[in-house]
Amino acid sequence: MRIDVHFADRVGIAQEILAKLAGRALNVSAVEVEPPHLYIEAPALDDSGLRAMRGELFEVAGVLSVDSLGMLPGARRRLYLDALLAAQADPVLAVDADGRVVVANAAAVAGSGRSEAQLVGVRLGELIGDAALAQALVGRGDRAPVSEATFGGQPYLCESVPLREPGGGVAGAVVTLHAPHRIGERLSALQNYDAGGFESILGGSPALRQLKSRAARMAQVDAPLLIRGETGTGKELVAHACHAASRRRSQPFFTLNCAALPESLAESELFGYAPGAFTGALRGGKPGLLELADGGTVFLDEVGELSPYLQAKLLRFLNDGSFRRVGGDRELKADVRIVSATHRALEQMVESGSFRQDLLFRLDVLQLQLPPLRERTEDIVPLAEHFLARACAQTGRPKARLSAAARAALLANPWAGNVRQLQNVIFRAATLTEAAVIDAGDLELAGAAAAQPALPVQPAETVGSLEDAVAAYEKSLLEALYPQYPSTRKLAERLGSSHSAIAQRLRRYGIGG
Repeated sequence: MRIDVHFADRVGIAQEILAKLAGRALNVSAVEVEPPHLYIEAPALDDSGLRAMRGELFEVAGVLSVDSLGMLPGARRRLYLDALLAAQADPVLAVDADGRVVVANAAAVAGSGRSEAQLVGVRLGELIGDAALAQALVGRGDRAPVSEATFGGQPYLCESVPLREPGGGVAGAVVTLHAPHRIGERLSALQNYDAGGFESILGGSPALRQLKSRAARMAQVDAPLLIRGETGTGKELVAHACHAASRRRSQPFFTLNCAALPESLAESELFGYAPGAFTGALRGGKPGLLELADGGTVFLDEVGELSPYLQAKLLRFLNDGSFRRVGGDRELKADVRIVSATHRALEQMVESGSFRQDLLFRLDVLQLQLPPLRERTEDIVPLAEHFLARACAQTGRPKARLSAAARAALLANPWAGNVRQLQNVIFRAATLTEAAVIDAGDLELAGAAAAQPALPVQPAETVGSLEDAVAAYEKSLLEALYPQYPSTRKLAERLGSSHSAIAQRLRRYGIGG
């Protein structure tokens, strides 16, 4: 039984209480003193014995209460500490002032390849293969900078928190080892917490439905994927969706924009760098996206912008999954699916010698071609209405809607910037316009005028009656627009007319069969 004796603190009271138990020949297996409490574990003491002893304990001056206890506070803390350490997926080692392991969690035991009994007492320098780093982690007395070390043959980033004695001296440290892919999982979760799957790709046009169906099949195949399409068509969105639908969905996803970084920085971002690789580098080196994404996916946006040197280094990784950090001499391995994207004609770049043909073959195992917005006009108005509702919510303005003229102007625009340009146009209109109805003039479509078909104008001397001139213009207009809107419904919506009126005119002029 365990008991809690509450007392008024005075010198010698703990010895007097324990003497009462000794007088009854009760073996005491554990004692914890936390004034004003004395916690005692006496295995032979039962309820009847406690009732008999309670009177004797109250004879000790200063004893205020005697109660049974489920678990000693120290044992409870040890239980919670063991559970806390066991829950840590990263190896955690507590070492003394000499750098010897005192406590290790289950992940540290598994990672070391030793039993817990074999691990306790071993010097930290022996475990990480770097005595100088171990001394820095333990002997500084303050929080050491994050450094890289090898533990159990695997690379880790290690950090330490010093432990101090009551007098201020260094009592040891708690060293935590972070595997690069574990760091990658956390970073990816923060960066991609709102990334969706194929349901986040909006639109119901036949071209988009076909794209989603093809992409969903390719997502299941664990091979390099090349996404082609004009700027603003949503290549990164499709890459996210393919990752979310793959077997790697629970692993990290990282993006590198190859056009946004110079060669040296792009190399260190993708492949990482070794300690002391260059001036200003972190002391312990830095893992790259390939290490952080181990088991997951890396999306290389604008892959056509890679330099010839990085093309060769990427080709090596695609061939056998191995690479070296910048300034490093050790071969590393990573299991990463490469998804790349470009708006450039890589075949022409191969012909000009600016892109490696063998790399193109390795990247272009699976291919998706994203249709431009002008080829899926059915999606333009629904997308615009979605962006308008979101823009109104973001700017805190009342809900607005698009007029018929605004919808017609959106349908007529060429959308060189595709969905991204459409989103920007709608956001700008919602921000600058306070009206409940957004008209064509509010959209600020610089390319709308250029999108209008160029119609032939008859010389004045050849014009007969007004009716003939109007009919000739009407026919020219319908002939110019029909290829872009090859159905009476689409054409009627474009011109703001009725379906029957447009159908009648098409039959009159023999347009569309």
